[in-house]
Amino acid sequence: MSTLHKIALTFIKSIGPVNAKNLLAYCGSAEAVFSANKKQLLQIPGIGEKTVETILNTDALKRAEEELKFVEKHGIDVLLFSDENYPRRLKNCFDAPILLYFKGQADLNHQRIISVVGTRNATEYGRNLCKQLCEVLSAYDVLIVSGLAYGIDVTTHKECVSNSIATVGVLGHGLDRLYPQIHKPVAQKMVLNGGLLSEFPTKTNPDRQNFPQRNRIIAGIADATIVVEASIKGGALITAEIANSYNKDVYAFPGRTNDVFSEGCNFLIKTNRAD
Repeated sequence: MSTLHKIALTFIKSIGPVNAKNLLAYCGSAEAVFSANKKQLLQIPGIGEKTVETILNTDALKRAEEELKFVEKHGIDVLLFSDENYPRRLKNCFDAPILLYFKGQADLNHQRIISVVGTRNATEYGRNLCKQLCEVLSAYDVLIVSGLAYGIDVTTHKECVSNSIATVGVLGHGLDRLYPQIHKPVAQKMVLNGGLLSEFPTKTNPDRQNFPQRNRIIAGIADATIVVEASIKGGALITAEIANSYNKDVYAFPGRTNDVFSEGCNFLIKTNRAD
């Protein structure tokens, strides 16, 4: 299947993951989507006149050509929802991305995958938990996933690198940039054994709304999600809620009742949202 057409599928305006999957299912391949005629496309559920017009013009293919040049230059894998190497755990989630960009060496269908999330304002207690957790998990041949954000995320990635654990960072922007930039040294080390993963194409800024969206990948790609430290509001609890909605196991480290960044963990445990 043409990589160009796989990428182009994501540049069709007004097409979300559900309709993109419908197009794939009915046409059989991304390439077939773009070679179908108007009559054939209009027979597909959820596909109307405006969407058909967008498919039949060449804008999506032109934008995909730019993306393909970047992908080939930087050795990035393009994983379509229907590909065998697309993360199978994520594929079982109803809102899984139609396409993923991956740079690295990790097996995204590894036998054991754990996601670790937490506050951006990690305390010494939280950082020590990350260290202890990674030391214990290093004996079990796991792949550890997080979001390469400040705090618990980057601490986890660093501890993975120190313990020779494959670790993948899920980004809220394209692979042509890194946010925050200060994490570039650890990201470069991660690519050698783990990797960087994103559903976003190049030229996508790290906008606020992208991060809750990428949290569903962190939750969906793993067997279980571990919340190390979290306040009552924030991305870590969002990820835990998403993991619960996918019927995934969720675990949380308890903390002292008066610690702001243990409130979220204690809440998850108290309300049976985490073990």
